[in-house]
Amino acid sequence: MKLACYLIDGEAKTGIYTNEGLITLNGDLAERYPSIRAVIEQDGFSDIASWAEGRACDQGLDDVTYLPPLHDAEKVICVGVNYAKRHPVHGDLPPPEHISLFGKWNGALVGHGQPLVRPEGEPAETFDYEGELVLVIGKDCRAVAKENAFDVIVGYTIMNDGSVRGWQKHSVPAGKNFTGSGASGPCFVTADEIEDPFAMKLSTRLNGEEVQSATPRDMIFDIPTIINYVSSIVHLKPGDIISTGSPSGSGGSRQPQRFLVSGDELEIEWSGIGCLKNRVG
Repeated sequence: MKLACYLIDGEAKTGIYTNEGLITLNGDLAERYPSIRAVIEQDGFSDIASWAEGRACDQGLDDVTYLPPLHDAEKVICVGVNYAKRHPVHGDLPPPEHISLFGKWNGALVGHGQPLVRPEGEPAETFDYEGELVLVIGKDCRAVAKENAFDVIVGYTIMNDGSVRGWQKHSVPAGKNFTGSGASGPCFVTADEIEDPFAMKLSTRLNGEEVQSATPRDMIFDIPTIINYVSSIVHLKPGDIISTGSPSGSGGSRQPQRFLVSGDELEIEWSGIGCLKNRVG
């Protein structure tokens, strides 16, 4: 199942995301599941599937204002430097010995189809993109063993980890949290829809040109290692998300560097999930 969150007449809605359009939850179901996080917390997937059987789409895919699928997540955790590449800030570095983590603050991400907010002034000169696979946590968990990692992953989505590289020199959180600099979407897909998570393929395209290509097999720290590490630190809860890092090809890791400018069109596609599209405003 694929689900999306979006605004209709300014009100947040949850809906089933299909190739033909959106089926918006209504009535008691809409009250019970106002967000995808609420669906996960209450394990409402079969409830929604039964309700939706035989129903037609009520919204076109391009007719709504999308929110990040887990816009109300308690924790948005990101992994840094998780693919072999030239570091976009510090240049050539050896592979990391340990996982590096940072968080996204509220307001740093916009939804699918919404304009990315290019910073004003000097920060705009190093505004960058990063296509990433996002793990969505499905249950309360702590200190999850690697062999049990996929038991706590309820699904996946996509993130553009928008970054201001010059301000990453101040601190990682500073460079990663400019308002509206990143995005997530278009939808959340349940884990049962993905036959082999390691075979999913990333294609990031800037103005139609592919600039990033990878699979989770290319990660330095694989998905089970990430789940084990993060859950050793924090108590993970349903709807928490972990973005798993970005491969070579972002603007800062290219030679010469190529940062985002107004009007750029960015597409981040992960096979089995969908394609997150945003324009730089």
